[in-house]
Amino acid sequence: MTEGTSTAGPGPATAHGRRLAILLAMAMFVLVVDTSLMNVSIASVVRDLDTTVSGVQAAIALEALVSAAFILIGGKVGDLIGRKRAYVLGLLGYATGALAMALAQSLSTIIIFWAVLGGIGASLLLPGMQSLIHGNFAGAEQKRVYALVGAAAAIAAAVGPLLGGFITTYLSWRIAFLGEVVIIAVVLSGIGIVRDVPYTGPRDIDVAGACLSVVGMGGIVLGILVWQEGGESVVALLAIGAAAMAGLVYWLLRRKRRGQPALLDPDLFRSKIFRLGITQQMLQQIALGGTMIALPIYLQMVLEYNAMQAGLSLAPLSLSMFAVALLAGKKAGDRRPSGIVRWGFLLLTAGLLLLVPIVPRAEFGWGLVPPLLIAGSGLGLLVSQLNNYTLAPISQERVSEAASANSAAGSFGLSFGLAFAGAVMLATLSITFTAMAQASTVLPPAEQQRVAQVLEEDAQVMTNTQLGELLAGQPQQVQDEIIRINTEARPFALQVALLIPILAGLLGLFNSFRMMRLPDPVASGPAEETLIG
Repeated sequence: MTEGTSTAGPGPATAHGRRLAILLAMAMFVLVVDTSLMNVSIASVVRDLDTTVSGVQAAIALEALVSAAFILIGGKVGDLIGRKRAYVLGLLGYATGALAMALAQSLSTIIIFWAVLGGIGASLLLPGMQSLIHGNFAGAEQKRVYALVGAAAAIAAAVGPLLGGFITTYLSWRIAFLGEVVIIAVVLSGIGIVRDVPYTGPRDIDVAGACLSVVGMGGIVLGILVWQEGGESVVALLAIGAAAMAGLVYWLLRRKRRGQPALLDPDLFRSKIFRLGITQQMLQQIALGGTMIALPIYLQMVLEYNAMQAGLSLAPLSLSMFAVALLAGKKAGDRRPSGIVRWGFLLLTAGLLLLVPIVPRAEFGWGLVPPLLIAGSGLGLLVSQLNNYTLAPISQERVSEAASANSAAGSFGLSFGLAFAGAVMLATLSITFTAMAQASTVLPPAEQQRVAQVLEEDAQVMTNTQLGELLAGQPQQVQDEIIRINTEARPFALQVALLIPILAGLLGLFNSFRMMRLPDPVASGPAEETLIG
């Protein structure tokens, strides 16, 4: 496609290099652990802020949505103001969101500061971090740092549910978010050893492309969130999002033909390796997001687990993800990355498929251990390979754009998985509960209609304990019948929601066979000419 010459100098001295690698890994740790903490603390946040499960779930998906919607802009901002400065601003935005969580008294505070401001921080942090890895390390060392950062993400996935569950149960979920602020302060204390990566390309701002990217990715996920909340104009929002994405493609190609600077160079996508890499990144995140919104809700609302118990139940997924990512990063050797990715999607899909028949029969969280170990191992293989596979062959001049597109694909996939799986779960619950209530021979017709109306207006996953409190004063046979329906409807809703990450896993497995037919990517290094297409 094009050739680019990296202007990066040699990597940092060994001692500084190790410290920088650790600090970059800590930054990734915060990014991942943040969402893990929210997932495992849903019940406590709902109770403390007197809000709803769907409201907190929407905030979680909105944070990923904002990150995805602004991440292409975040990469360009890094080009204009410096990747190091964008990285610092991203950390500060994330710290502000975490601090707001620690002090929040309402859901609106979480939405404004954690979801929106924190999401914008992530849109600056992710591409900035990947650009700095690319510019501060080279060759085998670069590959090791990418593996370390991937392992840090896996560690965060492992520690988040356990540590977050422990702190939430025995102290407060607010303290867990204060811990994030402390970690970010440590990362910022070492910012002096980060060597900035200068950008020498065009510095014009593509305002129209930026707007189209925000409206496109934002409209699609926002439409799903509105559907989840029972709002109107869902089809219009989805149509606007899809039209904006199509418009963005046309706009970028038009700017390229005219030789004008664009938000993202469409020539990047002429590389089959790059296209497959970011597609696999998106599919992996859809699977992860869908799994990590459905299972915590199930554990806390169906099995009535506290945050600590939910964290322990999710530990097989997160710990196996961490262990396999670390092992794969060290032991991959000369094995083809595409082969490792194929095994990753195979194990991920197999583990999720095994969950489907187990869910209705599981009376405790440890019954989910075998499939979660298998799925976590698959995720570990994926996080150890995909970033390096996608970005290693990109020239230094183009890495910010490539990293932005890679991060955008991942963030969009995560937000889509969170929103779509959650929406499907609540919609299935509403439809199933209503159908079972109307078919009941115990509930009187008036009660059947009231249940159906309530669920259509505001579908909620509720524990049987909460439902029993709401039904106080009703005849005992009515209480027993509604609780029976609730007990039977919820596992089916989770099974249907799991079809979203399963489908993503199957698509990823199909794509991995296409990856196997391509030659392995060759990593770029300082002052090397790199063919990126």
